[in-house]
This record gives sequence, C-alpha cells and structure tokens, in this order.
Amino acid sequence: MLQEAPDSPRRRCYACGEDNNEGLRIDFRLEGRKAIGLFSPRNAHQGYPGAMHGGVAAAALDKAMAWAAIGSGHWGTTARLDVRFRKALPLQGSLVVTAEVVRERARWLEVHGRLSSEGGDLLAEASGLLQKATQQESKDLDKLYFLKGGDTVE
Repeated sequence: MLQEAPDSPRRRCYACGEDNNEGLRIDFRLEGRKAIGLFSPRNAHQGYPGAMHGGVAAAALDKAMAWAAIGSGHWGTTARLDVRFRKALPLQGSLVVTAEVVRERARWLEVHGRLSSEGGDLLAEASGLLQKATQQESKDLDKLYFLKGGDTVE
C-alpha cells in the first residue's frame, strides 16, 4: 500500500478525509479491486428524523467506487451513479460500504457498490460508470496524494 503524503488532499475529502470535520470520515481499505469502508453516521447526516439522508449514502457509495478504481490501478471520475435504496438508512451505529470493479473497458470502469449495516442488512446498492483518468493524470494524482507516485495502491 502506498504511504499517503502528509499534505495529501485526501485528508480534506468529504467522504474519507480525517481532517474534514463535516465529512463522513470513512475508513477505507483495499483488497485488490475491492474497497471496503466503515463509518458511523452522525446527527448532521440526518434526513428524516432518525434516518440518514439518502444523499449521504450516495456520497459514501460514490467514494467507495473511486477507491475501488484506485485498487484496480486507475484514477477515475464518476460519469454515472445509480442508487437503489433497499431499507431505511439508520442514523445510529456503524455502516459498511463496499465497491468492486466488475468490468474494465478502454476508457471506462463499471463498478458495483453496497451499503450495509454492520450486521449485514443490505440498505442500498449502486452501479456506477467511472471514466478513467489518462496515464499522465494518474501519475500526477499519485504524486499529489502519495509519497511515492506511480505505484499501484493495494
């Protein structure tokens, strides 16, 4: 796994940045082309009373898909994100968000994501299409985010 640069912009990311007090602070790990993240919603993420806002779930799924892309060796930007909500989103407790690259094409990555309770109840799932960054853009982003640019994140 690459070591993050001390001034990495990821630290301020809404979804996964530990320096963003307003964000979700999802703690991600990579297992090949699969990203796995754990986070706990807070009262600031409320939609209806006692329920997490659906946009927060979409943001978590979107970021998990971006991490899965990095795990597959690519940086990418979301071109499409389709979310299906299966159950009410709890505002209390821990949630697990996962995403995996399921198909790679010349310029695109197809990714599937899931948001579940820590107990395993499926709350939402998503399919997404990410446009791959160019090789030069990926190298530049690696250098900006990590101490040693150009390596694959594991």
